[in-house]
Amino acid sequence: MPGSAVPARDTGPVPPRRKGPRGVVLAILVVVVLEAAAMITFAGAVLVELVSGRSTNVGVGVFVVVFFLGLAWLLVGCVRALWRGRRRGRSPVAGWQIFQGIIGVSLLTGGSPAAVLGGLVLLLLAVGVLLGLMTRPVLEHTTG
Repeated sequence: MPGSAVPARDTGPVPPRRKGPRGVVLAILVVVVLEAAAMITFAGAVLVELVSGRSTNVGVGVFVVVFFLGLAWLLVGCVRALWRGRRRGRSPVAGWQIFQGIIGVSLLTGGSPAAVLGGLVLLLLAVGVLLGLMTRPVLEHTTG
């Protein structure tokens, strides 16, 4: 029937194109990419130990490699989501920062100067990214 056609909806004005991340958003993305790269490097070092036969426990080594590569893959996916302005990347990044902060605190009591320094770096990065995720620019970028 000619008169029963459904009229087209007026969707209103076209929203402006979202700008790329800037400032604190970009800083968070860079830190999380560096964390993922560090995990890949660590997994590679464990893999070299496994292949060369220097590892005493193959099962633990394989688990560590798979775990860190999977975690790095997750973080890279979160960075892509945050870059595109999607909020689904915030929660896994925040969860990893909490976990990383716990690791940092435990390393602070490690005793050796290298462990204490590593723990301090992990703790500072975790706190910085976690607080950065709660800033207005990040929230506006990922909810707009």
